[in-house]
Amino acid sequence: MGRLFGFLSVVVVLAVGMYIYSKQAQSSSAAAGANNPRAAINIAGVKSDLISIATTERRYYATEGKYASLDELISTNYITMARQRPPYSYEIQISSSGFRVVATRAGDDGSGTPAQLSVDENMEFQTSE
Repeated sequence: MGRLFGFLSVVVVLAVGMYIYSKQAQSSSAAAGANNPRAAINIAGVKSDLISIATTERRYYATEGKYASLDELISTNYITMARQRPPYSYEIQISSSGFRVVATRAGDDGSGTPAQLSVDENMEFQTSE
């Protein structure tokens, strides 16, 4: 009888753990701003692009001593990528103290994705609806 109780205890603990994990996974995709799998994948790609652009901008600054526009990074072959991932397009906003790489969604697609995502020189993400 003791073994059966021990086995059932393990099953219950695993079931509760799986339930909590599934709820966290659902809230993570909602926090990413995606109501469907395709939108979640697109947001993940956009975030990856933003990290890549920001890392390149930091490398450019270390080499050249200044920040550059996205067009300049592409024309000097510091980065080879598209200027957009539909429905998002990218730009770099430069100031004297840093930069911000911004992805802006074109139109209102209704998928629950953020209208704008950005990452700054400290690699901190921000979103706006």
